[in-house]
Amino acid sequence: MIQINLLPGARKSTKARGASSLAALKAVVAQVKDPFLVAAVASVGVAGTAVTFLYTAQTARAADVAERERAAVQDSTRYAAVLAERNRAQAQVDSVMRQITVIRAIDNNRYVWPHVMDEVSRALPPFTWLTSIQQTSAPVFPAAATDTATADAKGKAKAEAEDDESSAKPAKPKAPEPPPALKFAINGNTVDIQALTRFMRVLEASPFVQNVTLAKSALVVLDGREVTDFQLDAEYQTPDSTAIQTVPVTLSVR
Repeated sequence: MIQINLLPGARKSTKARGASSLAALKAVVAQVKDPFLVAAVASVGVAGTAVTFLYTAQTARAADVAERERAAVQDSTRYAAVLAERNRAQAQVDSVMRQITVIRAIDNNRYVWPHVMDEVSRALPPFTWLTSIQQTSAPVFPAAATDTATADAKGKAKAEAEDDESSAKPAKPKAPEPPPALKFAINGNTVDIQALTRFMRVLEASPFVQNVTLAKSALVVLDGREVTDFQLDAEYQTPDSTAIQTVPVTLSVR
């Protein structure tokens, strides 16, 4: 293929301009002979590159942190209702457990006096009669859940402790203290001192009564007869499971 250049001076001018620019650049570089100036220019270039890289990295990191914060806020909002419902359910469970504890304490103590009266009646010998049976120990009341403020404070503290629980070993719960023993006094009269001794011996052999002691005894005149007025101190004891016999209760429907 044959090409004809109709403007013969155009190509030469382009080459001349490129050669002149290269010559000017070489002249400028040739004039820069100070090494510190070269180092300063290179430092400025490196610093600019580093600033650009750090800005880009920090911008990406800020965007990532902002995205994570947005996700955390969404999760917190989403689970706020669940946590509130959980706290309400836990408070209801604690309230029910306190009520069950009160009911259990009342149920465990409701058969104490029937057992005591039954054993005293079983051990009472002839020619001996009783005037009174009374409790001498302090009455034991079940822990009622009436202080709602204290219960709520304990529930909140427990929830915070569960939320802030770390790898430390949790403390073992303390065992409940057993209730104090029921003490009672038996007052009566007898015309036979040996009957009083037999009465004490049979009571002590009972699985429901322990620590039977003679507190006082004196001769008194009652209806023209000389009798022995006595007082026995005793304690109720929880019997072995083999000493308690349970029978089914049946009701006839007519």
